[in-house]
Order: sequence, then C-alpha cells, then structure tokens
Amino acid sequence: MIYKTCVSIAEKTPKKLKQTLSKALKKSDYAEVRLDFLNQNSVPEALQLIKKDLKKCVATLRPISEGGNFSGSEKNRISIIKLIAEYNPFLLDVEFNTLRKNKNTSHYIKNTGTDMLVSWHDFNKTPKVSVLRNKIIQMKKFSNNIKIVTMAKSINDASHVLSLYSDTKVKLIAFSMGEYGKISRLLCLLLGSPYTYVSLGKPIAPGQFSVDEVKSIFTMRK
Repeated sequence: MIYKTCVSIAEKTPKKLKQTLSKALKKSDYAEVRLDFLNQNSVPEALQLIKKDLKKCVATLRPISEGGNFSGSEKNRISIIKLIAEYNPFLLDVEFNTLRKNKNTSHYIKNTGTDMLVSWHDFNKTPKVSVLRNKIIQMKKFSNNIKIVTMAKSINDASHVLSLYSDTKVKLIAFSMGEYGKISRLLCLLLGSPYTYVSLGKPIAPGQFSVDEVKSIFTMRK
C-alpha cells in the first residue's frame, strides 16, 4: 500500500507560495496551501499563479478563531472561500463551524463541483470519543471528507482519536497534535487516512513530521 503525504505550506507572498509549492509537489502527493497566510488582497493573484497545480492542493483559508492566520472580516473570508471553490482545488478545507453558520456557502461550493474537506479542531484538549463520534455525524451532512484534529495531553488522547477509524464510513483524516499525538500522524495512515500532513522541514503545526521523515519511515517498513 502507498501511504500519501500532504505538505503544509504557509507563505506570505504569491510568488513565494508558487516556488514552495513546486518544491513540495516534487516530494509529496499533495500540498495544503494555507492561503490565510497571504494578504487577503493577494489571494486572487496566488490562485492564478498556482491554478495548474490546484488539482493536487488542499486549499485552506482558516481564520484566527480556528487557529489560522486570516484576520479580515468573516464576510470577506466567505467571499474568498467561494472564489477558491471556483478554481476547483483537490479539496477545499472549510471549518465545520463556518458551514453551520453559513448554509449557503456549502451549496455554493457544491455547485462549483469542488469537493469539501469539513474540518474541526480542538487546540486545547481531546474531547470524549462519544463527543467526537457525534461530531462526525454532524459533519458528514456537509461532506464525506472529514478532518478531526485535537490536542493530545496523553497517549490515551491520541488513541481515542485513532479509534474513530474503527467504524466510520467517511473519508476520515483524524489525528492529534503535540508530542503525545505525534505518532498518531503516522498511525492514521495505517488505519485508512487518505494522507497525513507533513512539512518541508520546519513544522507548521505541533508534532508535524517532515515529508522526508515520513517517506523514510514507510520505505523502511517495506
């Protein structure tokens, strides 16, 4: 089985984003393009520059309230999300909380033919498994592609998140952040995650492996 990776990219200019994306896709199956790190007025230019590679990109425009870097108004963010959808990336990552509050956003994205990745993060803790399972039930109303990420304060926290793979019928990406959650970024691949998030070198998120580390680990496994 081939285990796939997705390099997280957070650059501040369209030109630098294009350069880093080219490097990332030479090493990785996919790249997560963190468009929230750009000035919001630069996003259209960035989309034009990278449009040929977007079929291998998970596009993200995460607000500060969801652990991202977008500081503009929510109205502007939603309009940019709709613009991104028109470029048909591999996946468009939209937060569960955003979709709940903006039902028409989901309809708009679906009409463009773009597949959504509905995401939910808890940057402070790992809720009970029952809470997480219920979250999946709510999230799959919007898409079959679901991402759940929590902060692990113990190995048990990480195992609770990984247990979500046992009986789910969705395309699930679930793992934990932090040192206790680090191993879950690898184990999720063995349990059925379509890919795991990695860096080109410097971690974008707590506990993130580099693409070279993950490739070497699974090469050794063969």
